[in-house]
Amino acid sequence: MNYSLHYEPLLGLVWLEALALAGFAPLAFALCRGRRAWWRLAAFGFFMLVLLNPVLLKELRQPLSTIVAVVVDESRSQDFGRRRQDTEQAVALLKQQLGRLPQVEARFVPAAQQKAGPDSGDILATRLFTPLREALADVPPARIGGAIMITDGQVADIPALKAGAAAAGQMAAPGFAAPVNALITGHGEEYDRRLYFVKAPRFGLTGKALALSFMVRDEGSRPAGRLPIAVDLFINGEKQGRYLAQPGVETALPITLPHIGSNIIELKTPELPGEVTAINNHAAVIIDGVRENLKVLLVSGEPHNGLRIWRDLLKSDTGVDLVHFTILRPPEKQDNTPLYQLSLIVFPTTDLFVNRLKDFDLVIFDRYQHYAVLPLAYYDYMARYVENGGALLMAVGPEFAGGKSLALTPLSRILPAQPTGNIFEKPFLPRLTAAGRRHPVTRSLEGGQSDPPQWGPWLRQIEVEADKDSMVLMQGADKAPLMLLAARGKGRVGMLLSDEGWLWARDYQGGGPYAALYRRMAHWLMKEPELEEESLTAKAQGYTIFIERHTMQPGKPPAAAAKTGRQPARLEKAPAADPFGLFHIRLPSGKTVDIAAPPAAPGLYKARFTSPETGLLQISNGDKSVMVHAGPPDQPEYEDIISTPEKLAPLAAASGGHVLRLRPRARDNVHIGAIKLLGAAAGRASAPADSIVLRQSAASRLAAEEQQPLTHNAWLLCIGLGLLALAWWREGRA
Repeated sequence: MNYSLHYEPLLGLVWLEALALAGFAPLAFALCRGRRAWWRLAAFGFFMLVLLNPVLLKELRQPLSTIVAVVVDESRSQDFGRRRQDTEQAVALLKQQLGRLPQVEARFVPAAQQKAGPDSGDILATRLFTPLREALADVPPARIGGAIMITDGQVADIPALKAGAAAAGQMAAPGFAAPVNALITGHGEEYDRRLYFVKAPRFGLTGKALALSFMVRDEGSRPAGRLPIAVDLFINGEKQGRYLAQPGVETALPITLPHIGSNIIELKTPELPGEVTAINNHAAVIIDGVRENLKVLLVSGEPHNGLRIWRDLLKSDTGVDLVHFTILRPPEKQDNTPLYQLSLIVFPTTDLFVNRLKDFDLVIFDRYQHYAVLPLAYYDYMARYVENGGALLMAVGPEFAGGKSLALTPLSRILPAQPTGNIFEKPFLPRLTAAGRRHPVTRSLEGGQSDPPQWGPWLRQIEVEADKDSMVLMQGADKAPLMLLAARGKGRVGMLLSDEGWLWARDYQGGGPYAALYRRMAHWLMKEPELEEESLTAKAQGYTIFIERHTMQPGKPPAAAAKTGRQPARLEKAPAADPFGLFHIRLPSGKTVDIAAPPAAPGLYKARFTSPETGLLQISNGDKSVMVHAGPPDQPEYEDIISTPEKLAPLAAASGGHVLRLRPRARDNVHIGAIKLLGAAAGRASAPADSIVLRQSAASRLAAEEQQPLTHNAWLLCIGLGLLALAWWREGRA
């Protein structure tokens, strides 16, 4: 019950002020002259009080409940040891004890892992204060009695204390001045071994030595000592060696990346008996392998419109170093020009085709015919260069059908087609063959999937007879082969049987995708992994794995997949059409999952899979296999495994709360301590150190209100008249 005095004047304030001035002025003058006017002054003041009309206000208020937030850490680190069971027991005990306090309303807030920052991708961390603020966003600060956090103490978003917060009990981020308490899961005797990379670049040159380093740390109350620790190295799932490392000492790790693209470097060390978890005894890093600039030799037989297209495309590619020669003066040309007037560079045939041929990743002959510049033996060197792993591209014109064709040299044994001597001189539309619709080089060419293709015509083509083992990806006039690719020994050969591709670059009748065609053709010859016709690739974005299977083989009926003995899980609505769309996934734990996907395009199967585990996955399809890492290789959640009260202790002390371990020792039972509900004005030192401290809210709500006027009765009138009579009597006697 609350009482208060209010005034409800019977006259306006202006009239009251005028009346007070008119009455008190003569009385003050009389008093100054020594006259006894005190009783008149008392009577006048009494009547002014009556005009002010004092009212006694009586309020009946009911106290509001005190809101207490209990934030429960549900991050993955809570799965170590008995932490999850300890958390469940602590929650049950808190519900029991808080339930005995009718004035307390408890809000239990689950806090799963959240992203460590706005630009952190899928890197997760334990964040408890963010869900705490969200849970109390609708509660006035005066009603907040405090917070209790059940966690292992490894919290990433602990707010910074304001200046003087230790004295004032205020915090910067939560926004309330009430105790923050923490119940720490785990026990005080934990120890753990952690393996992690110290130096690990994101990129490296394939085939070159790359310097990495790692460290092993023993943390906690019982470190394992200083004996050398065996660490195994794996690259893309294959064991590469073993290293001995001292705990706490950085160890050098020289490696060589085996291929371009993603390379998964793993380190593993045996589990330490009794440690918290072995999950951080494994470290992984993904390094993208890149090649040094590809070296291309372009030899042109004569200037023509298409030459500039090849030259400009290769020079604009930042990953290509181009060496270009054009034979402008063949030996048989005789025009009696004096030699001292010639400024042409001598063609370095021996240096290019004997001494340095192996240094080139690709050799292109563009409308080149057999001059006497190159001896026949050099063409044999070229053929052996291809068979030993090199690449040759023939961009031919009318010269290929004549008597100086390169098909009449020792190069003929590696060429995928031989000329017939016929030349088509008429407009035609280049069209993709059935193989071209499946091959990565031509499958996604813009405008090529429709019939007729949505691109312009070419005007000339050289007729050839293709070998059976070559791949004809494009046809031209009279369905004759226009573009061919073939493997020869360890190397590759490509042929483009027209010199009219430049018409697409000039937008002749709509133009066409000349840049994509030429670039992909050249990079397939140089064995670009993304252009392989038989490949299985997988890329990870966090825990989502994107799988692609490229194949030139026709699909088989789904019944063929029944031999695997596994029932494929449905990933897409449509079932898999053949076994090329059936992917077998081996998880880090050893569990296996099969997923199926229909063809996304001819020769292309795509699937998407969300991994339930963090670590290295092995994905296989037929004889193809690939490794991919699900989730970030290094999670902040697993950097510090040991449970600790130290991170939350400064914040708890500044707010008047306490940090307690649920189990100080491994053999102890879970104990949360007593709950001390302090008054709103109680000091912070009034609660025992082994208790959970909460502050009772002083907030209340108005339940009823009663007003009692103090001047509306006859007794006040009699008092006023009596004061007037007394004043008249006293002044009359004077």
